[in-house]
Amino acid sequence: MKSSLFERFISRGTLVLHHADGQQARYGSGEPVAHVHLRNRKVITRLMADPEMAFGEAYMDGDWWPGEGGLQAVFQLYFANANNFESNRLVDLARRAFRGVSEMNNRMRSERNVQHHYDIDNELFQRFLDPEMQYSCGYFERDDMSLDEAQRAKLAHIGRKLLLEPGQKVLDIGCGWGGMALFLAREYDVDVVGLTLSNDQYDHARKRAEALGLSHRVTFLKEDYREHQGRYDAIVSVGMFEHVGRPQYQTFFDQVARLLKPDGRSLIHFIARNGVPPRDSRTWIQKYIFPGGYIPSLSDFAPCIEKTGMCLSDLEVWRLHYARTLAAWNERFQAQRDVFRERLGERFCRMWEFYLLGCEAIFRYGDLVVYHVQLAHQNDIVPLTRDYLYREDEQDETAAVAPHSMSAAG
Repeated sequence: MKSSLFERFISRGTLVLHHADGQQARYGSGEPVAHVHLRNRKVITRLMADPEMAFGEAYMDGDWWPGEGGLQAVFQLYFANANNFESNRLVDLARRAFRGVSEMNNRMRSERNVQHHYDIDNELFQRFLDPEMQYSCGYFERDDMSLDEAQRAKLAHIGRKLLLEPGQKVLDIGCGWGGMALFLAREYDVDVVGLTLSNDQYDHARKRAEALGLSHRVTFLKEDYREHQGRYDAIVSVGMFEHVGRPQYQTFFDQVARLLKPDGRSLIHFIARNGVPPRDSRTWIQKYIFPGGYIPSLSDFAPCIEKTGMCLSDLEVWRLHYARTLAAWNERFQAQRDVFRERLGERFCRMWEFYLLGCEAIFRYGDLVVYHVQLAHQNDIVPLTRDYLYREDEQDETAAVAPHSMSAAG
């Protein structure tokens, strides 16, 4: 029975199972090829009961481990056959029943969810992130870019999209360790307020602002975005919308519209599904990495923007940039894996590498991308073409031309 199940699952590529007694079983043929070593035969039963959840949990427990090709090969084979993997119907029905509960992120639940991931260990993040502590997708403008260069390029690209002028007020929703807020204050001479629910991020961001002499320009608050008051020339949010949860989407965009001045600009950077309908299941990554999170498709959030009355000024799609970012993060993590095993344990290290490599595979072989949603109250605030994003020598010229006069020709 188990052999027939594997034969049905593997229609592309080859799976080689290595049993504890030394026997091997091969399923499928051709490339890609993945080798999986099993602690005992009971592992197969565990995986068949709930493949989506047990796949990661059994790896964390050491019940299986990859052979030649490593985890990358296993994930490549998985995504080559992703359409063949069907969830257990009873498990799927149970997940649907609890979907709304898991995504109802009130203020208390949101804070608990954020602290579950971001308050693990600051040293962990410092060891594999770039100096600006950017825990989001880098922007690889050139093939030869390093991770640090790609993260600086991301900051600069977003800065240009916000069309800032000296002295303006900017809100950073989900400011992380403060890298974006400090970059904008330093490069554009603006005043920035950053919001976070993480204790570690809040403390780190404030100390960085003091160390850089920017405390007079940047204010960090440990505050939920729904509670914030004010009016801003620009609003930016990077890697936070994934944590909002579908029931709160309208609240999020209503708040952006409320806080943004009539001539303001907003840029929301987040992970999204590209062309695949929303799924109604609780995944391994939601349970162990980002509780309460949900990756939206365009159809999930677009109606919420429409209801605010704001204009969608631009929608940019980043493909494969996050795959490269995650690969770089994992390379740095693996270089210091012994340190993390001593600090946090082997099970944590297995969880973390499964997370990083699994996400890289989804961005490389699956349907995930990064969206840049640019919003404004008026359709003549943002320049008519994207030239202003890519030609450094035109920055001053673009700023000197009033948006209204630029749009009049259209």
